[in-house]
Amino acid sequence: MSKTVPAICSVKARGLVVPLKRPVKNAFGVIDAGPLVLIDVETDQGVTGRAYIFAYAKITLKPLVHLIEEIGRELTGRPVAPYDLMAAMDAKFRLLGWQGLVGMAVSGLDMAYWDALGQLAGKPVVELLGGSPKPIQAYDSYGVVDPVADERALRHSLEQGFRGIKIKGGDGDAANDERVVKGVRALIGPDIALMIDFNQSLATAEATRRIARLAPYDLHWIEEPVPQENLLGHAKVRETSPTPIQAGENWWFPRGFAEAIAAGASDFIMPDLMKCGGVTGWLKVAAQAEAANIPMSSHLFAEASAHMLAVTTTAHWLEHLDFASVILAKPAEIIDGTITARGPGLGLEWNETAVAKYLA
Repeated sequence: MSKTVPAICSVKARGLVVPLKRPVKNAFGVIDAGPLVLIDVETDQGVTGRAYIFAYAKITLKPLVHLIEEIGRELTGRPVAPYDLMAAMDAKFRLLGWQGLVGMAVSGLDMAYWDALGQLAGKPVVELLGGSPKPIQAYDSYGVVDPVADERALRHSLEQGFRGIKIKGGDGDAANDERVVKGVRALIGPDIALMIDFNQSLATAEATRRIARLAPYDLHWIEEPVPQENLLGHAKVRETSPTPIQAGENWWFPRGFAEAIAAGASDFIMPDLMKCGGVTGWLKVAAQAEAANIPMSSHLFAEASAHMLAVTTTAHWLEHLDFASVILAKPAEIIDGTITARGPGLGLEWNETAVAKYLA
């Protein structure tokens, strides 16, 4: 093995529950704390690759930690070669399937591999991929809002330079969605992109009716109006929608995007690094987006996504939804509504004092 290629010595995972500055309410409930899993891949060349994933629910923390560390034990001694390791994971889990916790674990590990390679090279990951750090246009991502009660927060987003605001709908009837959208549009003005995310909460016919009702408010996109696996439903909604359809955060690995694009399921796509196969998977999805001329945004993980969008030909928007800044030594910096990739690696360094405080 070349001396320039590190080998895996050990893999450590830790479950945390961190406080959120802004709880996220959606059509199915409220996320009032952030269950995270931190991943550390130690190598034989003195660098540790880092990544974190969002567990969605506290109940999945222990299974994810166990799964990641068990996979890690089998990787001891293997070169940190992300494509080779992804192929090994494909062979290992092909019969079981890649969705769910397995997909999250594999994707999180891949991000940590790339972080280790970047640290070893003394470069940000974006440079390893042939690009360079640059400001990426971000939107500020909210849950369900009230235009009156949340006016101060929304105005603060504008003061930070965000040119896009995303809110969630589907927690009430169509009249309530219209009330909220109308109020937020009046507050932010006509020149700020306004998106609404239904989090898969509507039936196809209801989604079509609700989208038509919201059309006068110049929405930038309608996100996941129907269940994510219902590709034909997405395509049917898209056929008559006056507003572009956005989806992809819950499509798994490049194959899932190939199927969705073939079905004509959405106008835009937004892969999640934790579900699309990490850095390695993202590159394959980005190639599909380029071939199909589909604008591509990110979901969560702003620190790592800033690297990936900088090498994505059809890069669109970066989602800013802060789950991790409290446990990062250097949180992502917002400058005039943009976020720029930092290194070395993915630019992640744990604030160990905070990590110890929030261990689950």
